[in-house]
Amino acid sequence: MHFKLIVAFVEDSKTDDIMHAAREAGATGCTVIPNARGEGIKESKTFFGLTLSTQRDVVLLLVEQHLSRHILEHIGEVGEFDEKPGTGIAVLVDVEDAVGVVHQAQELVDLVEENL
Repeated sequence: MHFKLIVAFVEDSKTDDIMHAAREAGATGCTVIPNARGEGIKESKTFFGLTLSTQRDVVLLLVEQHLSRHILEHIGEVGEFDEKPGTGIAVLVDVEDAVGVVHQAQELVDLVEENL
């Protein structure tokens, strides 16, 4: 079984929606790293020397390769990444190998066969 890693940088207010959308699309779980910071094409606004920026979370999803594009597109739609600038981004990375996913293998095999 081959995997891909989806790394999504999302507004913390949308993290739960992204996690739910990923599950709907076939993800079997995720890891959230809270309190990330970042900057896009526009610099963050300041107010009396303090930077005003929204809080971000990093959502990591190790997904089966056949489901990866569908999950990526679905979380992009739910997160409104293309519609609203600054709401988040998600990237898809090839994974050479993974351990600790044996317990999910049968569920993933059934799910992939159902979707193909």
